[in-house]
Amino acid sequence: MQNSTNQIWGMDERTFIILMHVSVLSGLVFPFLGLILPIVMWQDGKNKSILVDEHGKNVVNWLISLTIYSIVSLIFCLVIIGCVLLGILILLMIIVAIIAAVKASNEVVWEYPLTIKFFK
Repeated sequence: MQNSTNQIWGMDERTFIILMHVSVLSGLVFPFLGLILPIVMWQDGKNKSILVDEHGKNVVNWLISLTIYSIVSLIFCLVIIGCVLLGILILLMIIVAIIAAVKASNEVVWEYPLTIKFFK
């Protein structure tokens, strides 16, 4: 990432990208906000910065993958193993969002693990 003066939503590019990764966690407090906010941030910033577009694709690919994994886990809740899988997914979501934000602060574009690539 370059140290640029590119302003998005009134903040510098790096801060915006870090916030985009951390915004995934807002879904823990407000349902669906963790899905909607990062997508809105990516859509608004992708034409203003190549880096926002790269990070945004990673975040959105992760969110779509996480949604698919969550639906499968909910189905498996009928046989109890799904409840354990949901717990693991929540823990994984928290850990990878923090790792991605730290990587972004260190100017690294990091791909989330277990992500299906819908956007390249």
